[in-house]
Amino acid sequence: MKKKLMTIALALLTTLGAHAQFEKDKAYVGASLTGLDLSYNGTKKLNLGLQADAGYFLVQDWMLKGLIGCEVSSRDDVDTKFTLGVGGRYYFEQNGIFLGASAKYVHAGKHYNDVMPGIEAGWAYFLNGSVTIEPSVYYDQSFKCHKDFSTFGVRLGIGIYLFNK
Repeated sequence: MKKKLMTIALALLTTLGAHAQFEKDKAYVGASLTGLDLSYNGTKKLNLGLQADAGYFLVQDWMLKGLIGCEVSSRDDVDTKFTLGVGGRYYFEQNGIFLGASAKYVHAGKHYNDVMPGIEAGWAYFLNGSVTIEPSVYYDQSFKCHKDFSTFGVRLGIGIYLFNK
């Protein structure tokens, strides 16, 4: 019985912590880590990626964001990738779950440039009133070569939600 009560209390606290965090005119900064065999495409073995995000809530629960990133592969024949993009997220206030979409320009070496639309689903778990841990899964579709460069992976991020007042 105690376990059930603790579970209900934790769920209630998580719900209350997420409520009103995704308000209009709030800013967001975040960073996330991908790789360590948590993402896969046809040309990589092990890769490590770092992405930085900055966003702004234009309306309640809807964030517009910009992103920049870098990804390094363990294969010698795969160049380091640099990404620049824009995206958006919709947050479900009740629990902090979010759905996102993005479009990225990817550059790697002299001969690889690609535009990659992507989708993501994740959870903003609030550690306090403004700092979150954000695990998510994502899929980036390659226009250059679907088989080799489209990527499915797991991302672990940290976010900070700031008031602009």
